[in-house]
Amino acid sequence: MTALLIGYARCSTDQQDLTAQRDGLAALGVAANRVYVDHGLTGTNRERPGLREALAACREGDTLVVTKLDRLARSLPDARAIADELTVRQVRLNLGGSVYDPTDPVGRLLFNVLAMVAEFESDLIRLRTREDEGGQSQRAFARQAAKVEPSAGSASGGPAERRRVQHR
Repeated sequence: MTALLIGYARCSTDQQDLTAQRDGLAALGVAANRVYVDHGLTGTNRERPGLREALAACREGDTLVVTKLDRLARSLPDARAIADELTVRQVRLNLGGSVYDPTDPVGRLLFNVLAMVAEFESDLIRLRTREDEGGQSQRAFARQAAKVEPSAGSASGGPAERRRVQHR
């Protein structure tokens, strides 16, 4: 039986495009019908249908190909678990053209460093997202505060009251 190249591509949001990854996998020799994808799923979630299908498609002697390690996993434990699973099944892992060798100490070190960088990037994205959402919440709160009802001391709620609210 001939060894196959099995490709996997992932993007985190529905707005992102997989074209660059598909092109990269094709350039690495993966046939289009052997590419499995997850669209709109984060790499921190191990429950991804495309990943499950790609791993299931791999047989002993095959190679799982990804354009970058962060497309496969966004945490060190997940990256290690996937690599260990592939190693036990005697499936090679190709990361953007470099085949990961679990028996090479330098290869293991570089793999772990890349996985830590992917996890770090994921943490930064999550932090920025929270800050952005927090900023939006603060702006929404400020808009709500500007819509304050006239105070009980002002019977008319006329121009003087409107000026006070506008200057807040």
